[in-house]
Amino acid sequence: MAMRISNAGSFAEDRFIEIFCDAFGLEKAEYLFTQYPFVDIYGNHRYLDFVFENEDNRIAIEIDGESYHNPKAVSPAKYQDDLLKQNSIIYYNWRLYRWAYAQIKNQPEKVKDQLITFLGESPVFKALDDYLPKQRGHKFTFNLEFKQHQFEALKNLKAMRENKETIALLHQATGTGKTVTAVMDAKSVGKRTLFLAHTKELVDQAYNKFSQLWDVEAGIYMGDLKQKDAFVVCASIQGVSHNIHEFDPISFDYLIIDECHHSAASSYRKILRHFKPSFTLGLTATPERMDGEDLLEIFQNVAHKLDLKTAVEIGELVSVRCIRVKTNIDFTQVRINGVRYRSQDLEETLFVPERNKILVNTYIEYAKNKKTVIFCVSVKHAKEIAALLQNNGINAHAVSGNMKEKDRKNVLWDYENGDVQALCACDLLNEGWDSPKTEVLFMARPTMSKTLYIQQLGRGMRKAEGKECLIVFDFIDNANMFNAPYTAHKLLNIKEYRPGGFVISPSNSEDIVMRGERPEILVDTPLNVYDYELLNLFNWQDEIKDMVSEKEFVRMVDIQSGAIDMRIKDGRIVPDLVVPIGINRKFNYFYKKTVLNYADEFGWDIITSENIKQKFFNKISKMDMAYSYKPVLLKAMLSNSNEKGKVQVQHMVKYMINFYEQRRKNGLLVEKKNSIYCKSQFTEKEVEKNIFANPFNQFEEMGFVQRTNDLDVVEFNNKIYKSLTDKDKDWIIEVCDSKIEEYYAKRVGN
Repeated sequence: MAMRISNAGSFAEDRFIEIFCDAFGLEKAEYLFTQYPFVDIYGNHRYLDFVFENEDNRIAIEIDGESYHNPKAVSPAKYQDDLLKQNSIIYYNWRLYRWAYAQIKNQPEKVKDQLITFLGESPVFKALDDYLPKQRGHKFTFNLEFKQHQFEALKNLKAMRENKETIALLHQATGTGKTVTAVMDAKSVGKRTLFLAHTKELVDQAYNKFSQLWDVEAGIYMGDLKQKDAFVVCASIQGVSHNIHEFDPISFDYLIIDECHHSAASSYRKILRHFKPSFTLGLTATPERMDGEDLLEIFQNVAHKLDLKTAVEIGELVSVRCIRVKTNIDFTQVRINGVRYRSQDLEETLFVPERNKILVNTYIEYAKNKKTVIFCVSVKHAKEIAALLQNNGINAHAVSGNMKEKDRKNVLWDYENGDVQALCACDLLNEGWDSPKTEVLFMARPTMSKTLYIQQLGRGMRKAEGKECLIVFDFIDNANMFNAPYTAHKLLNIKEYRPGGFVISPSNSEDIVMRGERPEILVDTPLNVYDYELLNLFNWQDEIKDMVSEKEFVRMVDIQSGAIDMRIKDGRIVPDLVVPIGINRKFNYFYKKTVLNYADEFGWDIITSENIKQKFFNKISKMDMAYSYKPVLLKAMLSNSNEKGKVQVQHMVKYMINFYEQRRKNGLLVEKKNSIYCKSQFTEKEVEKNIFANPFNQFEEMGFVQRTNDLDVVEFNNKIYKSLTDKDKDWIIEVCDSKIEEYYAKRVGN
């Protein structure tokens, strides 16, 4: 069983989220997933503290106590179990970073600096695919009944091949049968096929589909299984990429790449370069790449598209009706940390008898005898609601990651197939579980994450015989505009509230609620409370998509952050949107027009690709210097940069050390007494920290230099470096030498 996080861990998690937001901006927090369910190589269910996805990798973050991974402080079994978890993460080709509680608590700036070093100054994140609604689909047999969208996709793929096209993209919502369509298309071609996926579950799923639908030998190439000579090979990307030499480039005539939005990653490109199939098919539910690269540059043609909305419209996923239940609980003082509510505040605020009674009474009066999932605030909250329901004769159970796996499976089976009527869930059902028989969801756990709300919604969107729709009860507490949680209406930007009305439905369906009538399925629900209600649809996550953060403001103008921050504090610059985070912290956002107006008011120039080189030169010629570091850093970077302007951090560090050690040897003033270079001993790591804490960020915040995704490399702005002539570089060196000489002359004089 995975160990659950203690109160100390909860504090450290909250603090880490604040550090993450400080490093990358509040707008990036929605891509950070907490307590992410993870299955190791032996099928054991675990949880990861944080998971997010960037340009090339899925990344796991673990926040640990000081002794959690110390073999002298834990039992051998615990130590080996932790190693298994870590090795499983790496096996699935994830990147893993760890910090200790003490670092998070006592060294937040250092952790922030390391995050930026590891991930880059402005990383691009994306929502995780497996947090979107899933319809597991039918158990397909040879008597498979195809849906219309699958017929259309197969027809289009055949026509593309007849037109001599060799590569295509199949974009269909999760749970609508992409894999089956791909299998049947490969079967129609009838040649050797290689199916590639990036997780064990996807490989196994594809193997089962091929075995069911195509009477040929299917094999697996993953881990210890190396069945590379089968007619159809279902393989992991990692396994094939690491053993590419074992495969003849013409081994397969048909290549299928699942989750192909990862295809710009090096392992995928390596495979695409190696194999020479007659046809390549990419499968994805999310074609938008996180780095902005268009998938069509690789896959060129879209064979068929079916997004989530369309999936509902054509009847692949069930329609959704919504009812709002208001409470008088004051939610305005619950603190937020950018991606979620403070767990302690949330539980203290919402775990009250009156609200719990509303949940239970609502179920008894309006949802009784309907299979219902109640999303609760915490494990304690789930147990309390389940106990209250049981006291009222309802067969309800709390489910969470704290349960033994056997007990959990039994409860879920009894819910889907037996007499359990209600599940009170805290975190367990985030694992991709969904239930065709679920007719009602209670959204009683507030969330600020759009993706997590969709994830909860998806638990009940599978179709089942006799199921007309999914009914969602949104429990609305009194929140302010900044910490308002998601509701179905906020999710879909629906301004008019009609109790029981459709929020997602087929485009040709008639909602009799619009005529003031009550659907039979809602006959017992409280629809007479309101006729219409205007909702507050303010959603800062959506609002800031057309805005720039304060950090981006700095990069747009030829002035440093201190000057802008000072004007914000004294009221001369007023942000267009202020998002509070915690008690005394906030994030400022501006419309681009606002930035332009303030630049004009204060006489600042806007930095553009055309003038950035000149702005860089101006910055160098007017360098303000509290220490000698800036010109020495510039010389270090120029002296060690490659043809693309990239510099190894270790070379930069060695240059800085040699510069100051040479002054010491020559009997010259080294620096101010409090400088690191005046210490009798210092490490390269201390020098690296000094570089990034002082001179580097002065140039970085104006966009002249930047970190890269490579942990050990920094670079000049590409637009600057590619335009630098030898004469320009000589000029920079001359100015730096002059600034250094001027600095030390003043120091000696004083």
